[in-house]
Amino acid sequence: MSTAASVADEGWFQDAALGRIFALLNQDGEEVRVVGGAVRNSLMGLPVTDTDLATTWMPEQVVARAKDAGIRAVPTGIEHGTVTLVIEGRGFEITTLRHDAETDGRRAKVTFGRDWQTDAERRDFTINALYADQAGAIIDLVGGLEDIDTRTLRFIGDADARIAEDYLRVLRYFRFFAHYGTGRPDAAALKACARARDKLGKLSSERVWKELKTLLKARDPGRALLWMRQSGVLSAVLPESEKWGIDSIGALIATEAVLDWEPDPMLRLMAMVPPDAERMRGLSSRLKMSRAEADRLVKWAEAPVIAPTLAITALDRLLYRHGAVPLVDRIRLSLVSARSRTETDASALTEAAGHSRHLARALEWERPVFPVAGADLIARGVNPGPEMGAQLAALEERWIESNFTLDKAALLDGSD
Repeated sequence: MSTAASVADEGWFQDAALGRIFALLNQDGEEVRVVGGAVRNSLMGLPVTDTDLATTWMPEQVVARAKDAGIRAVPTGIEHGTVTLVIEGRGFEITTLRHDAETDGRRAKVTFGRDWQTDAERRDFTINALYADQAGAIIDLVGGLEDIDTRTLRFIGDADARIAEDYLRVLRYFRFFAHYGTGRPDAAALKACARARDKLGKLSSERVWKELKTLLKARDPGRALLWMRQSGVLSAVLPESEKWGIDSIGALIATEAVLDWEPDPMLRLMAMVPPDAERMRGLSSRLKMSRAEADRLVKWAEAPVIAPTLAITALDRLLYRHGAVPLVDRIRLSLVSARSRTETDASALTEAAGHSRHLARALEWERPVFPVAGADLIARGVNPGPEMGAQLAALEERWIESNFTLDKAALLDGSD
């Protein structure tokens, strides 16, 4: 056990709300400690967004003590020992020490306990099993501090055993590696992930997509994706990437940095999969994406490739027909491709300039309003129904081809 490090001077640790929790639960021979991400991120110099704690108190006792102290307690996962205490509008998850008594690789039945070593050893990675006591001293029961220093991501104990408790840990491994790891992955962890890749089909689609999306949000997920491909894990959860590949991810990350683009997990996904609308429908359905995510993915696949020499007026017509978002996605990826070839292909500089011009236009574009409505045709004696729909469509097409210059009178009179 190591207690050399400390988070006592960190702003989040000095929070008065956290102090109330320490005062409430460090009594009568029982204890509460901060655990997991807050400790890990502090030691790595990263922002702390959530503060989770572990305690020897039973969950019902935590609820009762909070109620007596006037603190709202929400039983967010009480069957697994988790209670959320809400103080000044912020939630703190408090989980009773436990170990997994039974698991099928998807969900576990837990037994509550009082042993900190047992609680640490049931967690996933060494860097996630560090505790901070009321004084801010770090308590390391599994060798996490050394791994923090070297940015090594290791499973606690036997990697195969940790994965068998929850196969989602395979994807969590690569997700955490993308955000916190450096160098080569731990050899034992990588081999265990490869051995378990065929078990990933047991996981719910929602959990898989959540992990993939969070991985793709990392500043640079390229190395994690490379090792996912090497281990066969990427093909297991994203078979669409198998022949299309991840080779353009590096160029996309580099372009994001130079052009100050925000990391976009959906655009990064598009860089890895084929622009095939039917396959994208299947992918989005299989992963149970949100309607907005699925719509964006399919519309990107359906949108035309924009030639770098296309006239701006022609681009405006495509923007009207297909919408700005799909074309922005298309143009961004075309720009990335062109920029990646500038050192070996002189013409790529011209292509990149054209795509940059198109991107600027697409980002500022505002959809014009078609000036003719059904009421205008009714006033001219056209009855509502298929005939009116056909006439409106024809007028709109004529208006688009005029580059949106014809007004209502010109359209209705048939003049140019």
